[in-house]
Amino acid sequence: MNSENTNESSSSLSGSLLLASPAMRDSNFARSVVFMAAHNAKDGAFGYILNRPLEQCVADLLPDQDLGALGDVPVFMGGPVSTDKLAFAALHWNKRRRTLRCQTHLSVADALHALSLGHDVRGFVGYSGWSGGQLESELEVRSWITTPARPLVLTVEKPAQMWSAILKDMGPVYKVMAGMPEDVSLN
Repeated sequence: MNSENTNESSSSLSGSLLLASPAMRDSNFARSVVFMAAHNAKDGAFGYILNRPLEQCVADLLPDQDLGALGDVPVFMGGPVSTDKLAFAALHWNKRRRTLRCQTHLSVADALHALSLGHDVRGFVGYSGWSGGQLESELEVRSWITTPARPLVLTVEKPAQMWSAILKDMGPVYKVMAGMPEDVSLN
């Protein structure tokens, strides 16, 4: 499945980022940055959390396979759905269009090819998914902050710091949010 910022519908978040609101109570998504690989209000949404590294590489999870360079690819917690599965995705910043391209559900051969092209290939355990209308309801109660994808998702030094780095990059109001304590009741 390929996803770029396209006009599938005027309200599609495909190709965008969802940043968990500082008040997000769901531990699966607290301070997460989700790349929206696919979205429409009727059918639902699909994406991967980009800032939850598992401190493992693909070879750690598939030790009996000869994976070449793919063995060194980092693995992330992609979300709470299907956490018994490992999926590959290739991320690539399109400078001309200023979009983040994400090729999902890659085979081992496709992932190796994407690596050879210099794309950022990642392994994901699980994914983030919403049924039709579910994400829209969460957006209405401001559980998520939406923003266009930015190259920072590929260049941030420590993925675990991506949430605050993107908020700071979004401007002064969001910079304040980035500095909020994880437990806002302690504030």
